[in-house]
Amino acid sequence: MLHHKAFRFRIYPTEEQTALIHQMFGCARFVFNHFLARWNATFQETGRGLSYQTCATGLPALKKEWPWLKDVDSIALQSAVRSLADAFDRFFRKQNDPPRFKSKRNPLQSYITKFTNGNIAVACDLLKLRKVCVKRHF
Repeated sequence: MLHHKAFRFRIYPTEEQTALIHQMFGCARFVFNHFLARWNATFQETGRGLSYQTCATGLPALKKEWPWLKDVDSIALQSAVRSLADAFDRFFRKQNDPPRFKSKRNPLQSYITKFTNGNIAVACDLLKLRKVCVKRHF
């Protein structure tokens, strides 16, 4: 049986780590908004949207076009594309409204990453995320 676990930590990042975390928020938001715009344009032209696979395979080309996307967690960018595809799936099943563009002004900023190849670790009082290592508080 598959059990999902989630952990919630209070972290105390330095200014440099805070900048990296905010950069991840911005990059995930940028990728989401970019593919949402492409999805809407494709839907208006052809009457069909894009698939998750089409967007996911377009991610490396996007990284070549904007090199600063290489500085953040790639799993977070893939998760942004996955959440966009899920939002459209729910919309077409008439469960939700259509996806909207994400705003920097929204007070709730987040990104999703997954545990693969030891990219998330807890050691003593440090929480190691991919590309960031911050102190945590119990």
